[in-house]
Amino acid sequence: MARREYRFFTYILGSLSGTLYIGMTNNIARRVWQHKQHEIPGFTAKYAVDRLLYFESFDDVRTAIDREKQLKGWTREKKIALIERSEPEMDGFEPRVVRMR
Repeated sequence: MARREYRFFTYILGSLSGTLYIGMTNNIARRVWQHKQHEIPGFTAKYAVDRLLYFESFDDVRTAIDREKQLKGWTREKKIALIERSEPEMDGFEPRVVRMR
């Protein structure tokens, strides 16, 4: 029997006002859709944080969780620098990021 391959994602969402949110999921397309539809009650729905700005993919759930925790510990400036460095790779996946200060 073939073993199923799993993918896990750590991601950064933003709002038009510049609020950032970091999360982890096993289905990035579904999770972004849920955020856009405000299906997930709480912080992202309250502050309209629904624009995918950055994501990374992992084979191991523990690695994805560790990366999520690491990113959450970063300063806002460091998070924005990461997002800005990735913008060319994100073109076509999500509308271009509005520069946040």
